[in-house]
Amino acid sequence: MDSTAAPVERTQPSQFVRTERPGVMSQFNLQSPRVWLIIACVAAVFAWMIFAHRSHSSSNDVGAIAARQAVPVSAVAAKRGDLNLFINAISTITPFNTVTVKSRVDGELVRVLFKEGQMVKQGDLLVEIDPRPYQVQLTQAEGQMARDRANLDNARILYERDKELLRENVIARQDLDNQASLVGQSEGAVKNDQGLIEAAKLNLVYTKITSPISGRVGLRLVDPGNIIHASDANGLMVITQLQPIAAIFSIPEDDLPRVEAALRLNPHPPVDVYDRDFTTKLATGFLLTTDNEIDQTTGTVKLKAQFANDDFALFPNQFVNAQLLVDTKKDTVLVPTAAVQRGGAQGTFVYVVQQDQTVAMRPVKVAAAQGDLSAIASGVEPGEIIVTDGVDKLRQGSKVSVQLAANPVKPGATQ
Repeated sequence: MDSTAAPVERTQPSQFVRTERPGVMSQFNLQSPRVWLIIACVAAVFAWMIFAHRSHSSSNDVGAIAARQAVPVSAVAAKRGDLNLFINAISTITPFNTVTVKSRVDGELVRVLFKEGQMVKQGDLLVEIDPRPYQVQLTQAEGQMARDRANLDNARILYERDKELLRENVIARQDLDNQASLVGQSEGAVKNDQGLIEAAKLNLVYTKITSPISGRVGLRLVDPGNIIHASDANGLMVITQLQPIAAIFSIPEDDLPRVEAALRLNPHPPVDVYDRDFTTKLATGFLLTTDNEIDQTTGTVKLKAQFANDDFALFPNQFVNAQLLVDTKKDTVLVPTAAVQRGGAQGTFVYVVQQDQTVAMRPVKVAAAQGDLSAIASGVEPGEIIVTDGVDKLRQGSKVSVQLAANPVKPGATQ
């Protein structure tokens, strides 16, 4: 037992005697993987904190720089002028008169005196039908007329003679009455012959067909040499009046009171027509009349306008855009419609450029709008610079870099 316990007493005390109070790091084994994992985690946390701090500082710097930069915008100066208000509608050009020329007599078409597409005047000779059959009819009627006139003259002579014989009691009263009846029959025959002569002369006139209206001749429908009849459905040609010419368009019934108000001020308010793209004005005319009823199926009413069409810019059945002037806002402040913004709480407003190159949100009241222009009743004065483009990037007090656009607003504007 003594030999076994003695080494134990010598070994354990020797370890405690050599061991001094260790530091904190000396308690870890630096060669342990666990120790290095802890060190790596701590380093990562410190690195993330440093990066977040720098990112936050960088974001603040960018925000400050952005706050100091001016927003590029386009702007125009508000001006005073007149704003014309229109009703726009798709219109169809319609001629006042279109005539299908037909023959009133039968016969051979011997002459054509017009060219297709030619402008003709009322009374111009267009075609000629063979007149010889109707000249024969006229000669026959005149011959019968001569015969019946001779019979009438003879009946009258006999009647005068019978009156003398009756006074001398040579013949009976009945014989005189019979002769008077013969005179009446002869007079009727002569009158009938006169009618036949007039009919033959009229048919001769009908063999020469003249233009019933002034206008443009369409394509020829029958060639010379053909036998034509008064019962032919197609006719010989179509003539369309082009000067003046009309335009018919429909407007919603809700716009009818505006039209009636315009008619009370001007019996013939002006109407302009443009091409399909609404880029080129084709003609200027005036409102002629309105229809007498509203179409219940569409809820619209038809209007008719008249145009001189001196340059033949309007063509029958052409589709155009009609613009009817119904009112004019006189001496009002005009700004581009693109400048007028609408918000929930703010209502209608514009951005006005201040002298310090910042913008102020200005509430406005719009009196009327037409196309690219709006009439401002209150909120903006003439000469103030109004932002028209770039408003989506603005707020109250934003600094702006203004590029003045070509101002379409002119005094007396008719936009």
